[in-house]
Amino acid sequence: MPEMRSAQNVDLGEIAKFEELASRWWDPDSEFRPLHEINPLRLNYIDQRVGLAGKRVVDIGCGGGILSESMARRGADVTGIDMGEAPLSVARLHSMESGVDVNYRQITAEELAEEMPGQFDVVTCLEMLEHVPDPASVIRACSKLLKPGGQAFFATINRNPKSFLFAIIGAEYILKLLPKGTHEHSKFIKPSELSRDMRKAGLDIHDMTGMTYNPLTKVYRLNPKDVDVNYLIYGSKPAEH
Repeated sequence: MPEMRSAQNVDLGEIAKFEELASRWWDPDSEFRPLHEINPLRLNYIDQRVGLAGKRVVDIGCGGGILSESMARRGADVTGIDMGEAPLSVARLHSMESGVDVNYRQITAEELAEEMPGQFDVVTCLEMLEHVPDPASVIRACSKLLKPGGQAFFATINRNPKSFLFAIIGAEYILKLLPKGTHEHSKFIKPSELSRDMRKAGLDIHDMTGMTYNPLTKVYRLNPKDVDVNYLIYGSKPAEH
């Protein structure tokens, strides 16, 4: 296991939360059920915009590999990185069992960007920014990892009273969609903040869409008119002229 240097953009408490749950990552009836249910929506959103087949992709904060493996199934050459050793072990085991090849590594986005700058067609960083001390640093690393013309996808949670009610009180305490303590409202990121950090990192923004959940039908949908709680942003690194 790599040495945890204090300079890394890592919250050990956040990693520990997901380490405890790792064995249940691929159980669609576990605490990770929402990830399984929203994955097809997000996968299709990405694939429709970049055409994953043949693309070199890095999935930042890949956890147990749900998105990484599904992108590989669409024909992408996928590297999944995370700082949680247990989720990565689960991801590697599931990859072997499913026969879907993904290169999993325990490394930070910043370290990988130093090692492999400009080597990826696509960067995905979903539900990860709200779990690190310095989200802007991760966004800069994502930009550095991209080839000119490469494309980036970020998903996180808006910070407002509605997101506190829905993402924490509703999801963690009432509907029990997520384990209690999964999120901290103060770490949520407004779309304006994420957009600003993307532009500062040299990324152009092309699209933003929200994701909503209906507790009666138990159905998730992408909704570009409602970014109050969960949302996705799609951008790209300008091509060289």
